[in-house]
Amino acid sequence: MSVRNTFGHLFTLTTFGESHGAGVGGVIDGFPAGIDVDTDFVQHELDRRKPGQSNLTTARKEGDVVEILSGVFEGKSTGCPIGFLVRNTNQHSADYENVRNVFRPSHADYTYTEKYGLRDHRGGGRSSARETISRCVGGAFAKMALRQLGITVTAYTSQVGNIALQRDYTLYDLSKAEENSVRCPDAEKAAEMERLILDVKAEGDTIGGVVTCVIQGCPVGLGEPAFGKLHAALGASMLSINAVKGFEYGEGFDGVGQRGSEQNDLFYSDGGRIAMRTNHSGGIQGGISNGQDIYFRVLFKPVATQLRPQPTVDKEGNDTVLEVKGRHDPCVLPRAVPVVEAMAAMVVLDAYLMNKTVHL
Repeated sequence: MSVRNTFGHLFTLTTFGESHGAGVGGVIDGFPAGIDVDTDFVQHELDRRKPGQSNLTTARKEGDVVEILSGVFEGKSTGCPIGFLVRNTNQHSADYENVRNVFRPSHADYTYTEKYGLRDHRGGGRSSARETISRCVGGAFAKMALRQLGITVTAYTSQVGNIALQRDYTLYDLSKAEENSVRCPDAEKAAEMERLILDVKAEGDTIGGVVTCVIQGCPVGLGEPAFGKLHAALGASMLSINAVKGFEYGEGFDGVGQRGSEQNDLFYSDGGRIAMRTNHSGGIQGGISNGQDIYFRVLFKPVATQLRPQPTVDKEGNDTVLEVKGRHDPCVLPRAVPVVEAMAAMVVLDAYLMNKTVHL
């Protein structure tokens, strides 16, 4: 049976591990040799994702310390596969015993059982968002390579429930997103979002929202026709993240109310350099980057796990009531921000390496 645990074409990340297994990890291949590797930066990216950061996230306490097993020597990448491991140290598997034979609503329990004939009921096993640890490590390495090319990737929480920032990211100082637990660059809105998440948490419920991501410094020419378009690669990578339900770039769905004359990005000559007066396209035209900022939005649904009784069925189809135990996020947005950045960074690095082969 075919499985897909590997991301990328030239730059690849293969991940392994389950939520309540010994650990999670991966192998990065195709990473260029001679890149400066800052292991503190890699750990910092994991710290941004790890549980227990604030009262807005799950109470699960994991150090999430990354061990680099290969591919790095004296602070530089060797060009060989980079193996890494993050050990699980705080599993409470007994919390999931009551769901061993029960299907949790809107989880992967039913689909995994039907597809594979069995499932790991402890935290969802392979379907757990703990798998995103490996993505953050891969993304950290991609960011270090992109840094040398002058390319940056920045994401932030732009909406929780009905509380939303204005869509224009240029109105905000994105560096301020890391100054609060929601990861929102507007302090006033961040406080509102935090109160909403805490209210929802107190009710044993969950809530979703939107993460906006901006890629700056990207050169012209990344992306391949016709099935390797850059926005298609970004969309596929984002939709592979747990709880993601939607992706839009540029004007996205809001642009449907405009006419072409309003939305076209007009060219002009800027001192002999071709430039565009607007960026409604979101930095991508014809599936290929045009040198402007790439910006997109990722919609996350409310977490499926509810700390309140829910009707469901067991694996025999008998009606029952599910009462979940354990430690769970009332909103994934704060911890999803670094995951969005990681996936975007890996897509761009992979596209950059593929573009280099076109011009050999």
